[in-house]
Amino acid sequence: MSESTSESRANDSARDFDAVIVGAGFAGLYMLHRFRELGMRARVLEAADGVGGTWYWNRYPGARCDVESMEYSYQFSDELQQDWEWTERYASQPEILKYINHVADRFDLRPDIQLNTRVRSANYDEDATRWAIETENEEVLNARFCIMATGCLSSTNLPKFKGLDDFKGPTYHTGQWPHAGVDFTGQRVGIIGTGSSAVQAIPIIAEQAAQLTVFQRTPNYSIPAQNGPLPKADQQAIKAEYRHFRESNNEMPFAFGSKYHLREDSALDSTIEERNDEYEQRWATGGLPFLFAFGDLLFNMDANKTAGEFIRRKIHEIVNDKAVAEILSPKQVVGCKRLCADTNYYETYNRSNVTLIDISEDPIECITTEGLRAKGQDFEFDCIVFATGFDAMTGALFNIDIRGRDKLALREKWSAGPRTYLGLTTAGFPNFFTISGPGSPSVLTNMLPSIEQHVDWIAECVAYLNDNDYAYIEASTEAEQGWVDHVNSVADSTLYPTCNSWYLGANVPGKPRVFMPYVGFPPYVEKCNEIVANGYEGFELGATVTG
Repeated sequence: MSESTSESRANDSARDFDAVIVGAGFAGLYMLHRFRELGMRARVLEAADGVGGTWYWNRYPGARCDVESMEYSYQFSDELQQDWEWTERYASQPEILKYINHVADRFDLRPDIQLNTRVRSANYDEDATRWAIETENEEVLNARFCIMATGCLSSTNLPKFKGLDDFKGPTYHTGQWPHAGVDFTGQRVGIIGTGSSAVQAIPIIAEQAAQLTVFQRTPNYSIPAQNGPLPKADQQAIKAEYRHFRESNNEMPFAFGSKYHLREDSALDSTIEERNDEYEQRWATGGLPFLFAFGDLLFNMDANKTAGEFIRRKIHEIVNDKAVAEILSPKQVVGCKRLCADTNYYETYNRSNVTLIDISEDPIECITTEGLRAKGQDFEFDCIVFATGFDAMTGALFNIDIRGRDKLALREKWSAGPRTYLGLTTAGFPNFFTISGPGSPSVLTNMLPSIEQHVDWIAECVAYLNDNDYAYIEASTEAEQGWVDHVNSVADSTLYPTCNSWYLGANVPGKPRVFMPYVGFPPYVEKCNEIVANGYEGFELGATVTG
């Protein structure tokens, strides 16, 4: 054998894996850990130069999680749960990133993570029953299983404003923030958008900037987070019964917040005084559990209106300028868009250096060399911040050319909206899994339990295939259609589809309007378990070919 042939085979072996995982956020790290436990050879490919996923990229001022830190954390290792000490009720981006890096080191995951590697394509070879994953560096890795841990909110959305490249100053997107940070001291700053990222960033930027001008298309409901230091005694109390605490959260519709009591009665069964007292308590407690005030807030329009009226009244109490308060007051259903949790967001509009511009009827005309033009007026800025969100749930997948059987492109198959079975698989793409994909609870939950449930399901599925000598697993088209119909039916029984939100892809021009997540965490988990108990009902299992 020649030296070159030997070297070639060695290189082929080095690129041959049991599984390739795309993404090194919470999902990718845990998936790697589980595959290692199965004795499988896995490789994680990550575009960034560090682990962290969402928490690597989103470093904008004020970035923090809207699920409490004792819940937004891994539960697969009791030692990890007990050892890690959180400092705040809601963890900040730097603290979460520190935690993820700790996990990568604690479980020695880095040797199997390939950074600075963006995936260009993933193609299924039917004859070999393997995936060929090509990077932008033109490296090709082969694997039996291909797992997309690309995240639900990882593909930034930047509207195609006219003159976007004309502005002579720096521009920033909240989802791709400079690692060195940005000093806005003394600057005239324009920020476009008032979603979750903007609600967190605006109060911080306002404290620095000479002038901050906020351009709002649609106001969002926001509840004060009431964030603060996490008392050591509170942390120790949870750790003393962490298993029970996690189990209780997993029985909640959104997989978090069990300590805040989800009321089952209707808002309409209470008197006005009783209802307002409940809302006041929820407002004082803070955060997303405001939606737990009554059991029908996301199902009954009249009940929901009572919550909307309460929040609008709060906005008018906080904001001094009544015209500004009215512009900030949403009219849509509470919760049909992601409810925001803030620190002094509405109070910020009382500052003399903050101006709110309503562009709901008159969109931004263009970006100019000096700033932007809106409502027939030219605004001059030293820098512009785009808080314009993400191409949610499908954007990161579509950034990769993924092709299954007969070279069918995932983008083509999902051209009218995503089609999955359980949000985990899609027909025509064997041994291909999406963690927290469309058709699963994902963004309507605490993402960490959702991620762990998906990763555990995938790991157990792969172990089953290995133990029973199956070459592949693939969703049947019938099961997929049944699941798509079910997801739509459940969504239609709620108020979620009643407004244009990124849950439906409404923030991205040309994207199909399909409600993508599945509503209801506990029933979803039960269904996943039932399918496994029935011998992977709805899946086609391919036997290993021998010859």
